[in-house]
Amino acid sequence: MNKKLEIKNLTKEFDGKGAVHDVSFDVYDGEFLSILGPSGCGKTTILRMLIGLISPTSGTIYKDGEEITHVAPSARGMGIVFQNYALFENMTVLGNVEYALKIKKETKATARETALRLIEQMGLLEHKDKKPYHLSGGQQQRVAIARTLALNPDIILFDEPMSALDVDTRLALRKELKELQAEYKTTMIYITHDQEEAFSMSDRIMVMDNSVISQIGTPEEIVTAPANDYVRRFVVDNLRMKVESIAKYVEMGNENH
Repeated sequence: MNKKLEIKNLTKEFDGKGAVHDVSFDVYDGEFLSILGPSGCGKTTILRMLIGLISPTSGTIYKDGEEITHVAPSARGMGIVFQNYALFENMTVLGNVEYALKIKKETKATARETALRLIEQMGLLEHKDKKPYHLSGGQQQRVAIARTLALNPDIILFDEPMSALDVDTRLALRKELKELQAEYKTTMIYITHDQEEAFSMSDRIMVMDNSVISQIGTPEEIVTAPANDYVRRFVVDNLRMKVESIAKYVEMGNENH
C-alpha cells in the first residue's frame, strides 16, 4: 500500500508542557485510521498539526512524499469535520455546501450542481433552503460532511464528529461514512474516545496514552495482542464490558419470548 502520510518524531509543547511527544506513524492511501484515547492524551493536537492549524515544536509531516510541515492549511489537500459542525448560521444548507466552491475560480461554474448532488447524497435535499438552527444535530453534521466533500480533499480529518449526537444518529452516520469512504476512496483519520466507534469503522487504530502512541494496529491485532496493560484496560476490557452487558439483556429478551 502507498503511504499517504508519513509523520516523523512529531512533538508539540504548550508553555513548556508536552501535549504530543515524539510521535511517528504512517497513514496509507485510502485507509480509515482512528486515533483513540481519553481526553487530554494529545489526539486532537495531532489532528491540528496534520491540517496545519498549529505548528509542531519539532518533527516533520510528509504527504505523498512531499514535506508539508509548514505548508498553509489551504494548500494541503485536506478537509476537516469538527465536533461542533462549524457551519455558517446565516447561510442555508445549500449556501454552506457551495460556499467554498464559489470562491475558487476552477469550481465556481459548477458549484451549485456539485453542492446539490452532495446534499442529495447526504439525504438533505428537502432541507436545502433551511438555516442550520432549523436542523437536528445529525443533519447539521451531514451538512458539514457534505461541505468538506465538496472540495474533494484526498484526506478528511474528523475531530470527534459524533460525540454530541444521539445513539441512533451515530449508528446511521457510521454506516454512511464507511459508504462515502468506499465511494470516494478518501483517506480518513478519525479522532474518538469511544472504543466501540473506533472498532466498528477502522482499518487500523492508533491508541494514544498521555501524549504518546501505545499501539497501532488492526482491530484484530489490538484485541488479540494488546501491547501493554494500558491498552488491555482502556480498549480490550472496556469493549468486553460493553459486549457482556449487552449480551445479558439480549439473553433476558430471548428468555421472555
